[in-house]
Amino acid sequence: MRVKICGITNLRDALYAVECGADALGFVFYNKSPRYITPAAAKRIIDQLPPFVERVGLFVNEGVETIDTVCRYSDISLAQIHFEVDEDSLDAIALKTLPVIRAKKSEDVHLFEDRYRLVDAYCDAYGGSGKRLNLEWFDGVDCSKIILAGGLTPENVAEVKKYGFYGVDISSGVESVKGKKDPVKVENFIRNAKSI
Repeated sequence: MRVKICGITNLRDALYAVECGADALGFVFYNKSPRYITPAAAKRIIDQLPPFVERVGLFVNEGVETIDTVCRYSDISLAQIHFEVDEDSLDAIALKTLPVIRAKKSEDVHLFEDRYRLVDAYCDAYGGSGKRLNLEWFDGVDCSKIILAGGLTPENVAEVKKYGFYGVDISSGVESVKGKKDPVKVENFIRNAKSI
């Protein structure tokens, strides 16, 4: 199972997550988030990452041109779209995209079924709330293109393995304070997610 550590705000957290085996790092380009990072600060971190690490930019209510410009400048490799959007809008973005489904009911997990997508618990804020999804919603669902987010911790990530998710995404569950990662939690989460 692949692991994304989201809400990266500094180089030390980024490099440590990669060292522990993170497949992707998330950079939040939403200025109302406590994990917000400027494109310039993200670029400084990304420029020092080793190769083969996915660099995910998280966007809320931004236009295609802004998303494309920020991604090009910062060397983002995947745009995570955290707002209501249709297939045509996703296709208009120059970069590969990951739509986020903020699920309110079990039917929501079937949105964007033909695409890789991130499924998170609905909350008024955008991401990093620590709110958990009802795992029963995934019973009998093909989860091979779903990245699960919301309320994951080093202690509970093993529970989701049986569903066959493509990956898991964590932010607040491995923090010491908002925007700063706890190295022990990061290491334990990645190890527990990737252990057989």
